[in-house]
This record gives sequence, C-alpha cells and structure tokens, in this order.
Amino acid sequence: MPLKREPNMSDPDRLYAAIIDAHADLAEAESAALNARLVLLFANHIGDAAVLSEALAVARASLGKR
Repeated sequence: MPLKREPNMSDPDRLYAAIIDAHADLAEAESAALNARLVLLFANHIGDAAVLSEALAVARASLGKR
C-alpha cells in the first residue's frame, strides 16, 4: 500500500478544527505529548512499516531536513 499523498478526507476543515480543539488549554509540553500519542495511534492503525517510513521521510523533508 503506497502512501496516500492526495487529499483523502471528506471534510478536512472539520478535522483541522477538531485537532485544534483537542489542543485547547494544553501547555506546550502537553500539546507535544498529545501529538506524539496521535502519531503512535495513527502509526499503529496504518501498521505498514514501508508506508510509515515513507511518511516519516516526506514529513522530515518538508522541514528541509534529510
């Protein structure tokens, strides 16, 4: 299964709002911890090491890092 890089959500604005709401009233460290937990939950859901490796590489490259 290749990494899906094209839009794949019916309502991305609603998802974005839900993510922002989940971070409401959190300290910076709590927000970072929430993000880490989300990453691990999503990685477990995906469960494909090749897809996860590609996603990590794409995300890191988007920061100008290799």
